[in-house]
Amino acid sequence: MLSATNPAVDREVDMIRVRKAEDRGQASFGWLDSRHTFSFGHYYDPDHMGFGVLRVINDDRVAPGAGFSPHGHRDMEIISYVVEGAMEHRDNIGNGSVIRPGDIQRMSAGTGIVHSEFNHSRTDSLRLLQIWLIPERRGLDPGYEQIHFDVAQRRGRLQVVASRDGREGSVTVHQDAAMYAGLFDAGESAALDLAPGRGAWIQVVSGALAVNGQRLETGDGAGLTGTDRVQIADGDNAEVVVFDLPA
Repeated sequence: MLSATNPAVDREVDMIRVRKAEDRGQASFGWLDSRHTFSFGHYYDPDHMGFGVLRVINDDRVAPGAGFSPHGHRDMEIISYVVEGAMEHRDNIGNGSVIRPGDIQRMSAGTGIVHSEFNHSRTDSLRLLQIWLIPERRGLDPGYEQIHFDVAQRRGRLQVVASRDGREGSVTVHQDAAMYAGLFDAGESAALDLAPGRGAWIQVVSGALAVNGQRLETGDGAGLTGTDRVQIADGDNAEVVVFDLPA
């Protein structure tokens, strides 16, 4: 796995390293149950500080009506990916919205932003992935973007949902990175070619599938280095996100 502080660590050891769901960090506050793929908050693991510029993947489940009160961030690209339910967002640069499954929200914290996030429903739970990417430089202007991708765009393929150049209608991130989302059942497969010097992180949102021959299930993640392709196959009601990152 690549380290956020030393991208060369273990690069030659394994082409794929699996991070099992049950091995993730955990935080539970009654209204919030969170699983941390990488070190975050009170969960610290020096062996899991990130994967290159991918710093955080938190799998959050938020109780009805509950959420994160206003709080600040700086110098981070933050992506919210709603899996179930709806998330209500407010920030101090004038944005207010509700994010639902299929929506991708990008918030550039830059020089500083204050926002709140709540479960929009008083009766249903909310599940989302909170994803942080280290930006290409500090001191960017704060910014916000939200785009919807319907099921057909993600069925049996990897749809780019975040990229540096905003290609295919994706949200724009200030980093040489791309995020893809896909839905896979039996008989559906997809491949993502990686340029020299690139790596990939795969996070299984739900269901199960094979990544380069390795079976992964809900909550599992895997880092790939030393390969030129990510191959996804044998899906079983699977939802997955894939990151193409500088190695």
